[in-house]
Amino acid sequence: MSFLEVKQAVSLMNRRERRELSLYLLRLRQKTPEWKRATAKRIKAMQSDRGVTLEPLEARLIRG
Repeated sequence: MSFLEVKQAVSLMNRRERRELSLYLLRLRQKTPEWKRATAKRIKAMQSDRGVTLEPLEARLIRG
């Protein structure tokens, strides 16, 4: 099946089917070494107090 055929098949899916497909694709991505490395890096940053707490994040969002 070509990529064009996949796109056409997806366009014929209903909303629930597209949501299931989206979740499936996200799960596939989470199994990649790149995703695992990036996640480990984020966790390490949070553990070393370089994360953002809710209050400063809200302030940033309010400031725009």
